[in-house]
Amino acid sequence: MKLFINEFLAKNRTNLFAALMVAAIFAIPVLGLIWLTSVPGSSYRGALPELSSGENLVSRNLAKHVSTIGAKPHNIEHLGNLNAAASYIESELRSLGYDVVEQPFEVDGTIVKNIEVVIDPAESDAQTLVLGAHYDSYGRAPGANDNGSGAAAALELARLLKNLDGKSRLRIRIAFFVNEEPPYFKTADMGSAVYAKALAATDENVMGMMSLETMGHYSDRAGSQKYPFPLNLLYPNQGNFIAFVGDTSARSFVRKTIEDFRQTTKFPSEGGTAPASLQGIDWSDHRSFSALGIPAFMVTDTAAFRYPHYHARTDTPDKVDAEKLARVVSGLSGIVRAWSQP
Repeated sequence: MKLFINEFLAKNRTNLFAALMVAAIFAIPVLGLIWLTSVPGSSYRGALPELSSGENLVSRNLAKHVSTIGAKPHNIEHLGNLNAAASYIESELRSLGYDVVEQPFEVDGTIVKNIEVVIDPAESDAQTLVLGAHYDSYGRAPGANDNGSGAAAALELARLLKNLDGKSRLRIRIAFFVNEEPPYFKTADMGSAVYAKALAATDENVMGMMSLETMGHYSDRAGSQKYPFPLNLLYPNQGNFIAFVGDTSARSFVRKTIEDFRQTTKFPSEGGTAPASLQGIDWSDHRSFSALGIPAFMVTDTAAFRYPHYHARTDTPDKVDAEKLARVVSGLSGIVRAWSQP
């Protein structure tokens, strides 16, 4: 028997080696993708619980913010509307007791601005967490979901976290960026690129950045969720979840955040990281921070991979599910609050 086995191996060694090589060629990238996209815990399943009184207030506030910010196209081509959106954001922040900081800069002969408020830490050498959202819309789209929903979420997080001011273990910067949309996307005139560069120059110890991006559309219908290959092999085809998405440099930050979200929030969630070259991975302001070595990811409903009104004139406030967005915002608030405890 031993002689037979040795003769068989001798005759077939080349074929076996080739088969093993082919298996390795396919297995290594698959295992690598699984490693990158794996996240702790399990997504919530089942009926959503009734909103608490606090979540109902969040929902009402979000609906108001989205209806105001996302009612009309607002960008450099619609400068009056862009300035009106900025004024509304600043007014809401001041009503919460914040000192609003503007970061104006010139683009194509026009002055535009980022907006920021800060929740100060108890200790001046604390780490910094950036929560950011762009407030401009694309072209002639009103931009209720993209990105009125993200800007509204940032406003509500500013309200929910305000009582941490002066007591937080973290310095929390809440920023509203201009010029995320084309033609400025992936250029130096992108508002988040201007902001991130200025922040990096301060030498603050930035633990990470969350980009709040297109967060308000959900569907339980099978086939409502799409992905670029090969992510379509790994994630569900119902667009009823919130996603935590970043490039490979943010893997630890993404995993920590989604783990905490799943432990505290009864809402479906998915997440993971992939190379920035994969379609959709860097489609928001987090890319400006990743480019400077700051861990960053986006919190999103996946935008064009789910939302049929993406970059369209039909992206109006009635398309945003304020109640489900309220669950997500409340969950994010709980995470940041827990991180901020001494």
